[in-house]
Amino acid sequence: MVPHPQPPALTRFVADMEALLATSPTEPEILHHGGQLLAQLIATADWLPDHLATPRADRYQQYLLHLDPAERFSVVSFVWGPGQSTPVHNHTVWGLVGVLRGAEEVQPFTRHPTGALIPAGPPAQMTPGMVDSVSPARGDIHAVRNALADAPSISIHVYGGNIGAIRRSVFQPDGSQKEFISGYSKPDPK
Repeated sequence: MVPHPQPPALTRFVADMEALLATSPTEPEILHHGGQLLAQLIATADWLPDHLATPRADRYQQYLLHLDPAERFSVVSFVWGPGQSTPVHNHTVWGLVGVLRGAEEVQPFTRHPTGALIPAGPPAQMTPGMVDSVSPARGDIHAVRNALADAPSISIHVYGGNIGAIRRSVFQPDGSQKEFISGYSKPDPK
């Protein structure tokens, strides 16, 4: 199978992220400037190839778009079928999420003094062009779902590492956790 070429918009974004990270920025600087770069990438929705934007009926898809050779960051498309969602989970690295198509609902969580996880405010609705961030320094536990009951939604995620290989956790309401490594979905080889 011949690999698909990287879309020009993604190539520009990757070069801009590499340039940003070459300046040794702080995490808040990465989230701020990287968020601006991601907003530029998702300003148009036609650059993502169909094979990296295809939902499955049984679960959301996490397609790797780019992995920095030094694993400083990864870029992933999340493709949500109608009503699909994640469990409550963390990331352990900084992350940026930009909605490309559709709509997503994000529910952040925080720990109660008892150790249980409780919602940290109401869920946030994200629509195309919106960018959100996560960081272990200020809270990176949340659940995400496709806010549309009748159409797919797609978001572009940028993480401070190879997110498909990072040991993370899913959480129960009582705060207990189970480790996992997500890996990546395989696109249809068409």
